[in-house]
Amino acid sequence: MRRFSQRNQLVTLNEINVTPLLDLAFVLLIIFIITTPLLDNSIPLTLPAGGARRQNPEAKDVVLAEVNVAGVYFFRGRRMDGPAAMEKALRDEYLRNPNMVVRIRADADGKFRHPAGILEMCRKNGITRFDIATESEHR
Repeated sequence: MRRFSQRNQLVTLNEINVTPLLDLAFVLLIIFIITTPLLDNSIPLTLPAGGARRQNPEAKDVVLAEVNVAGVYFFRGRRMDGPAAMEKALRDEYLRNPNMVVRIRADADGKFRHPAGILEMCRKNGITRFDIATESEHR
């Protein structure tokens, strides 16, 4: 007499094991949590010190406009071919999202004309919401 079940060994599974799926989801979540802050500081700049605490707008509305010491412009981490390309990128993004906030990051050792140029581009295109990134004095 057999003690084991008489079921056929080729029975299909009725249930899906979700444990590996949840493990994968948690790993991806941890990766995104770690890499998201790194995206904001993709270009190495020495920011000027000071500045008041700023209100944090929604993350989807913030776009980074950056300029390094050499006067090379970056928009959302992509290198621009010059001020005209930067202005076009700002204008196009503003047309897509009227709630856009331009976060200007410029090197403290760079010339003032570069970030001032970005401010002028914003003004000419009706973009009134911008933020100038600085380092906290309490670090």
